[in-house]
Amino acid sequence: MTLQNYLTVTDHNRDVNGMKYIYPVVSRRAGGVSIGINLNINNACNWRCVYCQVPNLTRGTPPPIELDVLENELRSFLTYALHGDFMQRYVAEGDRHLQDIAFSGNGEPTSAKEFPQVVLLVEKVLRDFNLLGANRANPIKVRLITNGSLMDKPAILKSISHLAKCNGEVWFKVDAGTKEGIARINDVNINPQSHIQRLKSCAEACPTFIQTCMFALDGLPPQEGEISAYLALIGQVEHVVQGVHLYGLARPSHQAEAERLSRLPVEWLEAMAQRIRQLGLTVYVSP
Repeated sequence: MTLQNYLTVTDHNRDVNGMKYIYPVVSRRAGGVSIGINLNINNACNWRCVYCQVPNLTRGTPPPIELDVLENELRSFLTYALHGDFMQRYVAEGDRHLQDIAFSGNGEPTSAKEFPQVVLLVEKVLRDFNLLGANRANPIKVRLITNGSLMDKPAILKSISHLAKCNGEVWFKVDAGTKEGIARINDVNINPQSHIQRLKSCAEACPTFIQTCMFALDGLPPQEGEISAYLALIGQVEHVVQGVHLYGLARPSHQAEAERLSRLPVEWLEAMAQRIRQLGLTVYVSP
C-alpha cells in the first residue's frame, strides 16, 4: 500500500466508493475519517461561494432523496468502515478513526425537502450500530455543515433541535461581516443582521460553531474594514456559539474566480484567530 492510495485532506472525491449519497473523506477539521452525506447530487446550491470546489455548480435545490437507497448505503458503508478493511486500504495509519457523520456534499443540505426525514434516518442507523448513546465512551458526532440560509424555517429548526439529541453539532457559515463582502464571497444578497439572527436561532437549538473561510483575492488579504465588520458581527453571538473554525484554502476552487484566489500565510490566519479570541471565542485554525 502506498500513500497514493490513501484519502487525504486535499482529496474529497465524492465518488471514491461509487455510492449515490454516501462518501468518506479524511477531514482536517474533524481530525480523522468523516462519512459524508451528499444530498445535493445534482451539484445545486442556493449560494455560490467563490472558493467552492464543486464542479459544474448550479443554483437550485436537490432532486427528491431516495431514502431507502441512502439508508442502505449508510448501513453498508458503516459495516465496511467498522468491520471491513476500509481503514487499512484507504486511510493513513494516524487517521484511522471514525470521527463523524457529516451532512455536507455538493450543496446546501437543508435545502432538501426530505432533510428532516434524513436526520431521523441517520439517528436510527447510528443507534442500530451502537454509535450513539450515553453507554458509549466516545459517541460519534453528527455534524451539519451549512450556509445557515434556511435556519429561519420552523421545520429546519425542529430538525436542528433533534440533531442536538443525536450528539449533533452545526458548522454555520459566516465568511464576511458586510452585505458587500457576503455578495463578493458567497454570491448572495443577504443582510448580515438577518444572517446573525439565523445563527442565534441555530445555536439555541443545537451546539453551533461558526465556520469562516479566509483567503487572498487578487493577491490581497481581507481589508481592515471588512475584518472589523466581521468581528463586530460575530461578537454579537459570543455567548451562544461554541467557537469558530477559521480555515484557508485546502483544495482548488471550481468557480470562475478560481485564478483570483490564493492561500493566506499561516501567520496571517493565526493573527486573525488572535483577534477573534479577544472577543472571548474559542478558535480552531486550519490553514
